[in-house]
Amino acid sequence: MRLAVIGGGGFRVPLVYGALLRDRAKPRVEEVVLHDVSADRLAVVAHVLRQLAAGHDDPPAVRVTTSLDEALRGADFVFSAMRVGGLAGRTADERVALELGLLGQETTGPGGIAYGLRTVPAAVRMAERVAELAPRAWVINFTNPAGMITEAMRRVLGDRVIGICDSPIGLIRRAAAALGLDPARVEPDYVGLNHLGWLRGLGHDGEDVLPGLLADETALRQVEEARLFGPGWVRTLGALPNEYLYYYYFTREAIAASRGRTRGESLLGRQDAFYAAVQADPGQALAEWRAARRERDESYMADVRDTAEAGERDAADLAAGGYEGIALALMAALSRGEPATMILNVRNGSAVPGLPAEAVVEIPCAVGGAGVRPLATRPLPGRFLGLLQQVKAVEQTTIEAALTGSAELAVAAFALHPLVDSVSTARALLDGYRARIPELAQVVPGTV
Repeated sequence: MRLAVIGGGGFRVPLVYGALLRDRAKPRVEEVVLHDVSADRLAVVAHVLRQLAAGHDDPPAVRVTTSLDEALRGADFVFSAMRVGGLAGRTADERVALELGLLGQETTGPGGIAYGLRTVPAAVRMAERVAELAPRAWVINFTNPAGMITEAMRRVLGDRVIGICDSPIGLIRRAAAALGLDPARVEPDYVGLNHLGWLRGLGHDGEDVLPGLLADETALRQVEEARLFGPGWVRTLGALPNEYLYYYYFTREAIAASRGRTRGESLLGRQDAFYAAVQADPGQALAEWRAARRERDESYMADVRDTAEAGERDAADLAAGGYEGIALALMAALSRGEPATMILNVRNGSAVPGLPAEAVVEIPCAVGGAGVRPLATRPLPGRFLGLLQQVKAVEQTTIEAALTGSAELAVAAFALHPLVDSVSTARALLDGYRARIPELAQVVPGTV
């Protein structure tokens, strides 16, 4: 099989290749084609992959290209991991919002809308090339905001595009571990949108064990999300929230924690140093990548963890891996017919009552050789459903704004978001982002 990685010069690509090296079942990926707009970044990642492959028998071949069509032609699977505007765009996403007194975050709130506005057109264009050059390929979308981008790409690819995220599986893994259970043997009742969901139940041997976890203070404090939100609040909710809900439930604290150097600014400095170091000494590519990855993982959401006094990330949890494992499991289920139940970003249909049928939701799905089937979920209470409906309306308005170039719709997307406090602020956001991010100014050129 051939795998094309769009955004193949990205920092996390070696995680995917490392997972492929560990996969010995048949059929397996025999060739990986990396595509990126930056030949320099591709060269650096290629050095890392070659060193990862050293000592492995028959590793997947690696080819790099700056031609999208060349990367896609003949692909069986396509991983979309593009970052339109790079980390410089991310820092603007965060900083423009913060300067207006709002949350500055990559996928949540104004920053996520700005990121979506400039990414949707590029993702749709890429989907059109997949449909032309590799119509039978499965597209696995990593590109953030993952739910929004997957929904936009569905307009071209339908069910052949599936979004993934490692946040839900990490939450489930931590909840199961706190109860001394094997995560592979629990049945999660998880429902939401990407970066906005709740674990409402955890089945084990026919019993929901989540209420017992919520009632056990000692066990509950082993779960990072419970430490982040506080045991009292998760008991009030009757569910364990996805970590990104911190930005909704503790907005003031999150803004205060971000007033110094933003996450994007920190990553930009670290990753620029990594790429420069490998260009200067390619022989140290793998060692440089591992050191940079360790620092990146340990600093994930560090600002809000410090504010909430949630402590350090668990070492075992860091070692368990993330989205690369989900991607490989999804590929195995689709290509080998190995049945699995996974939490994925897929078309809702009637699975989540109260959300539009065409909306992409993040829920458990049955996966196999025939494709992906979303599993029905229990109705949500108003305190959850209302937030999902509002944010989904924002995502869909953002998609329309990006595809039509409508400044009015872009302002509406900002203004409708629950983390934006006025229409005037929404207009100021759009002006600020267009001034700082050339790609967004090209997508939404009009005046309001």
